[in-house]
Amino acid sequence: MLLLEFLVAALVVPLALFLPKLGDSVFRPIEKRLSRFATHRFLAVIAVLSIALGTRLLVLPIEPIPRPWFYDEFSYLLMSDTFSHGRLTNATHPMWKHFETFYVNHLPAYCSMYYPAQGLFLALGQKFLLHPFWGVWLSTGLMCAAFCWALQAWMPPAWALLGGVLAIIRLGTFSYWADSYWGGSVAALGGALVLGALPRIQRYRRLRDASIMGIGLAILGNSRPYESVFYTFPILFALVWSLLKSDRSSRTESWRRVIVPIAAIVLVTLGVMSLYFKRCTGSALRPPYLVYVHTYQTAPEFPWQPLNTNIHYRHSSIAEFELTWPVQEYENARHHILGQFLFRVVKGGMFFSGPLLTLPWFVLAVILPYGLSMRDLGHKTGLLMGICLVSILGLSLPVYFEDHYAAPVSCAFYALGIQATRRMYVFDRHGKQTGRLLVRYMIAGVVLLFGIRTFSSVLHIAPTHWHRDWQSGGGQGAGREFVESKLQQDTGRHLVIVRYGTNHDPFNEWVYNNADIDDSKIVWARDMGPQQNAELIHYFSSRKIWIFEPDEAPPNLSSYAVPPDPPTAH
Repeated sequence: MLLLEFLVAALVVPLALFLPKLGDSVFRPIEKRLSRFATHRFLAVIAVLSIALGTRLLVLPIEPIPRPWFYDEFSYLLMSDTFSHGRLTNATHPMWKHFETFYVNHLPAYCSMYYPAQGLFLALGQKFLLHPFWGVWLSTGLMCAAFCWALQAWMPPAWALLGGVLAIIRLGTFSYWADSYWGGSVAALGGALVLGALPRIQRYRRLRDASIMGIGLAILGNSRPYESVFYTFPILFALVWSLLKSDRSSRTESWRRVIVPIAAIVLVTLGVMSLYFKRCTGSALRPPYLVYVHTYQTAPEFPWQPLNTNIHYRHSSIAEFELTWPVQEYENARHHILGQFLFRVVKGGMFFSGPLLTLPWFVLAVILPYGLSMRDLGHKTGLLMGICLVSILGLSLPVYFEDHYAAPVSCAFYALGIQATRRMYVFDRHGKQTGRLLVRYMIAGVVLLFGIRTFSSVLHIAPTHWHRDWQSGGGQGAGREFVESKLQQDTGRHLVIVRYGTNHDPFNEWVYNNADIDDSKIVWARDMGPQQNAELIHYFSSRKIWIFEPDEAPPNLSSYAVPPDPPTAH
């Protein structure tokens, strides 16, 4: 798919240069109708929401409800299960050492290490729609609609509608944000609300817009707080600066209608977060994330921090993971700074834009000598560039990077890309309206590739992917589902003791459990040797005991041979 997109991108320019009339009778009426419809701003947002939700439903036969398979997903699903049971956290289990796993805390409470926004959406799906995936579905639809709403404040409505549709295609259907339980839709939703509220507050000073910004800040603080600091700094600076520049009467009104509601929402959010932290860690100022980092992670979060060599690992598979890949990433971040930065830029660019939607930037670089100065780009575009650059600085500092780390700034990325596309649209070369043709063919190419991706299985095209290379249901997802479905058919309850082989891949983890371990039909536990296993088996004496060896070929599930009790002396 990525090769196809490069091919299509390479064809767009010669098509615009040498076939200027191609498809004009089709494109022109479509542009007019969509431009007219986009002026109905509320309807446009509702349309984007409906299309995003409906499209994901339509592709369920080819992109079904995903199986969890990565560490983060199981951690978020634990949070979802906890919240859906009406609790903030869970008591530590007496046998917790057998249940230790990645990105989950067991002391001082049994809970996910992550911040709660993503888990709240998953819990909403689990509680009211019977599956956490519907929380992903809803958050992704709301994200796409929020993109359209936010962009309406930064550019003409037709271009904002285009941005919402591109978000559906790039992020809302086949990307791992829409097809897993650890994506960036929730954080991107918060970022879009903050971005869209800024120009509206500056223009109208409305309580509604200030409340929306406060809600966006609350979502960001509970999804990706670190990245959100860099993202929101230039936005809040621009907001305060615009309020200070106004006259005294306007400043008084702004205090009442803008500052107070934003501050009130943020303070309430901080209070709720403190309560959550207190229940999870025993301290209102210590998030579960830091508990996990200090308990399990040898490699630090930033390259200037030292390795934590004082951690004792009870399980070899956890030690093997924490002492290999994260340490390698740490060393790369310390010694290959430029290479890591370029890798992140390319990686993020391929995810959010791909070759086709980066085309406006290359064309813009070419047409700048034709009389378009940076001043012509405008104040709004300059602010968007500042927001993106500060966010990129924040994203370049930590040891680790994934595409959803950039979720808070994703709407600003799209806004900047659409602004570049607008500039390309008005570029006229020798009276041939070359820029307009480039935009038409570029968008047509995006839609074409979306169709090809939809029918890739029929066309026998491997979907390694112009959206993202994380494939939902990969890894051990299918295998775990097979084992669980086999055990679910039995009327009894089960304890599965997982015994890894010497060739175990630490990325292939099986030991994850629900919030109520004792009430679960299937409990997954680590093999800790006959003596400690005996304690576990005694605790779960009413269950059928299994030994599972996932590293055998094929994986082996068999009855656990419980040693007989020693004879009692007479």
